[in-house]
Amino acid sequence: MTAGVDLGPKTQAIGSDEDVVRVRQLVRTVAVAAKLSLVDQTKLVTAASELARNTLIYGGGGTAEVTVVEDGRRRGVRIVFADSGPGIADLDLALTDGYTTGGGLGLGLSGSRRLVDDFDIRTAPGEGTRITVTKWSR
Repeated sequence: MTAGVDLGPKTQAIGSDEDVVRVRQLVRTVAVAAKLSLVDQTKLVTAASELARNTLIYGGGGTAEVTVVEDGRRRGVRIVFADSGPGIADLDLALTDGYTTGGGLGLGLSGSRRLVDDFDIRTAPGEGTRITVTKWSR
């Protein structure tokens, strides 16, 4: 454990652009404390930024819970993004490279999935979205 840094779960509300920045900062702090490499820190922060923005824009806001996890062999950082928005009507389409509903590059979900080691998404129309990502130390 890293001295002076609480590695317990931390939750950040996502309701504004400033909160998206706070999520990035929180994820960076926890990734450093978990001793992820600089490359893995950057990948995780990038994915978290995309997913936090999606939570804000498409989910109408929500939360990000950041936790240090261990599986006996390695340590990692898990982030759960949750919203109570409209959900994703066509998940396969939403996970396709280049797909966008917001005029962006369309790399949010698919790009985020490639940047992390574990990616799980639970969504249904009218029931919100819950995305869990984990980046493990090497």
